[in-house]
Amino acid sequence: MKLLEGRVALVVGAGRGLGRGIAEAFIDAGATVVAIARTPAQLATLSGPQGHVNVIAADATDPVVAGNVLAQWRPQILALVAGATPLLRPVHLHTWETFSTNWQTDVRMTFHWMREALLLPLSEGSRVIVMSSGAAVMGSPLSGGYAGSKATQRFLADYAAQESQRLKLGIGISAVLPKLTPLTDLGRPAVSAYAARLGIAEDEYRRRMGNPVTPAIAGAAFVQLATSPEGEAGAYMLTGEGLQPIASREAVA
Repeated sequence: MKLLEGRVALVVGAGRGLGRGIAEAFIDAGATVVAIARTPAQLATLSGPQGHVNVIAADATDPVVAGNVLAQWRPQILALVAGATPLLRPVHLHTWETFSTNWQTDVRMTFHWMREALLLPLSEGSRVIVMSSGAAVMGSPLSGGYAGSKATQRFLADYAAQESQRLKLGIGISAVLPKLTPLTDLGRPAVSAYAARLGIAEDEYRRRMGNPVTPAIAGAAFVQLATSPEGEAGAYMLTGEGLQPIASREAVA
């Protein structure tokens, strides 16, 4: 029997990059996968055993979508991976609209789906895994408000985990912070931009980054959190070597 056989895994942002790898890992682990992306064509080639892959083309920032889809499918695993690609330029060259892009997409998406997961609520023992970013810890000076939005996603996961515990819902909620990788549509231009900012060759910048996070590594990490006590709460840095726990912050207010 496979690890996730008989369970429903809903992946918000399954069309490309790390989200695609996560959806494929859940399929390989035996889950029935509900894959959501804004563009239908991105989901057309996602395949698995008959009846195990269900695709939905929708705007993940729409709260009506979040409420309806969760009520229909009642997943045991909810992976929130969707997000916008930031405009890469120094802070003084942004407008407020470009600076706040990831607040209006990534944070809004996380808020709506997390809220609906707690309100429904998902069944006891369910897992919600939020894809944040290593930028939440290390910053990202060429990405406008991206780093701040990713930090807020991590905070939202922590706040929701506290509410799950306080209300005795039994929903495990965690955050994953992958390091910048050149293997995604978001990461490739960022690697080029930061190499140019440092005045070094792109190959040298990649060498300094170490082993990259691949879609397969991200998928394995999400399966790990979905099937082990590690997924009950907490934040994890994701590198080419896998998950590493990040020390939690004590509440101060």
